[in-house]
Formats: sequence, C-alpha cells, structure tokens
Amino acid sequence: MADFLQWLSTLNPWLEIVVILGVFLAAIAVVLFFIEIAPRPGRLYTILRLVACVIGPALVLLILQSWVEAMIAAAVLGIVFFFIDQRARGGAGSLFVLVGFLTPALGMLIVGLIVPSIQTLFQSFMNSRGTAFVGLDNFAWIFTNPANVRIIVNTIIWVLIAPVVSTIAGLAYAYFIDKSRGEKYYKILVFTPMAISFVGASIIWRFMYTVRPEGANQIGFLNQVIVWFGGTPLNFLAVDPWNTLFLIVVLIWIQTGFAMVFLSAAIKGVPTEQLEAAELDGTNAWQKFINVVVPGIRPALIVVLTTISIASLKVFDIVRTMTAGANSTSVVANEMYTQFKNFEAGRSAAFAVILFILVTPIVIYNAIQLKKQREAH
Repeated sequence: MADFLQWLSTLNPWLEIVVILGVFLAAIAVVLFFIEIAPRPGRLYTILRLVACVIGPALVLLILQSWVEAMIAAAVLGIVFFFIDQRARGGAGSLFVLVGFLTPALGMLIVGLIVPSIQTLFQSFMNSRGTAFVGLDNFAWIFTNPANVRIIVNTIIWVLIAPVVSTIAGLAYAYFIDKSRGEKYYKILVFTPMAISFVGASIIWRFMYTVRPEGANQIGFLNQVIVWFGGTPLNFLAVDPWNTLFLIVVLIWIQTGFAMVFLSAAIKGVPTEQLEAAELDGTNAWQKFINVVVPGIRPALIVVLTTISIASLKVFDIVRTMTAGANSTSVVANEMYTQFKNFEAGRSAAFAVILFILVTPIVIYNAIQLKKQREAH
C-alpha cells in the first residue's frame, strides 16, 4: 500500500484522479461480483468462480511480489468459492449476499467503535502514561474532586434542559405553522441554524454575549440592548451558575430547527379522520392537541428527545469554543479532551467511560421503543 501511494504521488494530478476512480470502481466490481454474480447457480458461474480462484492469487503475487501471500489468497479464495458453489446449487446464495452487505459495516464497527471502547476501558484503570495499573484511582479522583463533580452535574443539567426545551419549542412551532401561509419560509428561518456548525454557532453567540467595560461601545448585541435600557453591561459567560444556561441556549437554538422539521413531518402524518372526529366531539384546540396530535406523534417525540439528549451529553464544541470550560462551565466531553491534552490519558479515559455510562441508558431506551414500534406494526 505504501509503495502504491508513493507511486501515485509521482503522477500528474489529473492522472491521479483517474487512477483513484479506477481503483474505486474495481473495488465496487469485486463487491458486486461476490454479492451478485458469484453466488448464482449454473455452469457459466461455476467457470467464473474457478477463474476468480486463479486470477485472485495471480494478482496478489503481481502486486505484493510474495508467494506466501499468493498461497494464502489462493487458500482463502478456494474455501470461499467452495462454499459459494455449494450454496449456489441450492439457491441464489442469499447467505453470501447477507454477509457481503454486512461485512464492511461490521468491520468498520469493530475497528472504529468496539476495539477503541475496549482500549479506553482498560486505559481508564491505568496511570497517565498507561504503564501501570492503578485500579479505580482515576474514578476516585473524579468523584472526590468538587470541580469534577461540578463537571458531571453540568453535563446532567445540559441533558435535562436542552432536549426538553428544544423539543417543546420545535413542537409548538411545527404545530402552529402547520398548513399556514408561508409555512416553508417559516421553517427555513428556524431550520437555518442547523446548517451552521457548532463552532460557527458558538462564535456567533460569543459575539452576542461579548461585554465591554461600562461606558465603552458595546459590540455584543445583548449588552447593547441592556445599555439602551439603562442597565450595566453583564459578562454573561462569567456569571456562575447562569453561564451554563447561557451556553445551553446555543444548543437549543441549533436543535429547535431539527425538532421542528422532524415533528412537523410527524404531525402531517396524523390521520385526518382522527382530527375531524375530535372536532365533532366538541374538543377545543388544546384538547385536540393533547389527546390526538401528541399521542399520534409519540414515536417521533421519543426519537427527537433521545437524539438531542445524546447530543447534549456529548456536547464539546460549544463549551470549548465559548469558554474552554472556564468559570465552572466545563462538561464531561470537554474535560476528557482537557485531560488528554495535559497528558493524563488515564483520567481522560475515565471521563470517557463515565460519558459512555451516561449515554448507554438513553440508547437502550431508544432501542426498546423502536422494538415496540416494530412489534406494534
């Protein structure tokens, strides 16, 4: 692979694009061969499988210049195509189609999630350099340090406030503008923050909260409004504990658009017959909303709440960009990065494990609800 990349770097940039596209198409062709062509019954496909058993090892020998790798490739291909051939005699090879589709996803899941999770778990019981086992010392340091306890409390505050407020605001907005004139423009207005990255949104709100000394020109919008009404400029990001709430406002501003779009689609899916029946029963708008609309969109509400809850637990960009955790505003994800940057890998891993423990119940609850929905349908 290193030789190939080195050779690729010597080519003309336009030729590099052609080569990369060619390699990509070749990979797609191999995947399609194993999924669509190889498992089919018939003499033609049996011959194709035999040819592949010869061409595969030959290519390995040509590329790697190693007889050992070529023999290993021949053995692997021989075994694979033997079972494919046996399967093809009895049907279309659905087992290999399933394996073909799932293997890449499972491979990435193992490499990108499962293995790092296990490594992080072990690292949380090691010292800062990962050279000695220290047991629960890292966790003891977290839960006996008042500043660290405050970090965990801040994270819980985020997950209690941001999802609820975002969902309520998004639901109210979606319901009241449903089928109104200019509905799409109102939705675009609220959804626009979702198109901004967390860092970009944080910079915007940092300017909103910016404070200058009293008597100086205020460049922060909120402080300018306060001055217009005769008040004293306020350093929003330094007022403990309210500064955490001021940071949560940023996430609410972003996620309300997501909640609005998702719930608006769910509201449009509520059967018209149920709404008309409620009107015939003499219910007012509030009763119709509570007794018909909300139960009808309950699955969507659960998805929105759990999605925003997970985003709240993992929030990092907003805190890092606006305060870097100063003035008692840090959260678990931010502190995990801070400890890692300070070469405290064990403590950083311990924070990561705590974050995983906090996220797990939400994920399990979401999975249970999705299972119930499938069973209901």
